[in-house]
Amino acid sequence: MIHVIMGLKGSGKTKKLVDSINEAVTTAHGDVVCIEYGKKLTYDVNYRVRLVDSKEYGITNPDMLKGFLSGLHAGNFDITNVYIDNLYKTIGNDRESGEKFILWCAQFAEENDMNITLTVSDEAEKASEAVKAFLV
Repeated sequence: MIHVIMGLKGSGKTKKLVDSINEAVTTAHGDVVCIEYGKKLTYDVNYRVRLVDSKEYGITNPDMLKGFLSGLHAGNFDITNVYIDNLYKTIGNDRESGEKFILWCAQFAEENDMNITLTVSDEAEKASEAVKAFLV
């Protein structure tokens, strides 16, 4: 399953994400991973969450992030929840590429029985109908 938290800067996306992460830690039957852009969530999320700074791994486009997610899953089949904060900061601000990545995530999550939640700094009204189906 995939969830997209979308809104402009200052709309509370990260707060919703942090709340969801901390809830998942208590209810998930597997590991919880959060991919963030920069080390901003260290003190906001539970210590059991595996925080990954995408800047440390040089992730700059959708294909690199797809490979990174695939590698995480290949190395740990116990991951049940993946959170990605600031998608556009990680892969660039191209809306079309971002939406293709979100659709790829939906398929990847379904095939691997995991939940993926992303935050996207953009106007929800401008999202495609396919992406709007995943909005929270």
